[in-house]
Amino acid sequence: MLLYMSTGSTGSKSMPLHSVSVAGAVVRQDGRLLAIRRADNGNWELPGGVLELSEPPEAGVRREVLEETGIEVEVDELTGVYKNTTRGIVALVFRCKPSGGTERTSAESTAVAWLTPEEVTAQMSEVYAIRLLDALDDTGPHVRSHNGHQLVSS
Repeated sequence: MLLYMSTGSTGSKSMPLHSVSVAGAVVRQDGRLLAIRRADNGNWELPGGVLELSEPPEAGVRREVLEETGIEVEVDELTGVYKNTTRGIVALVFRCKPSGGTERTSAESTAVAWLTPEEVTAQMSEVYAIRLLDALDDTGPHVRSHNGHQLVSS
């Protein structure tokens, strides 16, 4: 959903506001990546969600990963910025290391799994798989746009 803000009281054109989300690309020592199957649509994605207004991005990542998976993480670094051009959502993805907790599902997830990069490619849509795969290399942070279904060139 796009939110709009008026640019003035003179009836001038409104400017779209963007939603900011955060996600954790949690990488285990064996190279497996943490993923959830979302309860609302059944898709495999990395854990994450909307950043709260007063929340620092790293705290948001820790909160979202814990809420959705039961896994506590140490946030390492920003690996990518991904914009959904259709919905106006900007997602910040951070590489993380698991530091505790036990895998569990939540109201937002029906399954939690540690996937290989090959499984990520096979089970996730392109726009979510790339976020995890980008976190495996050190050439980022990557900046990419998509339309909700596939990557679009800039």
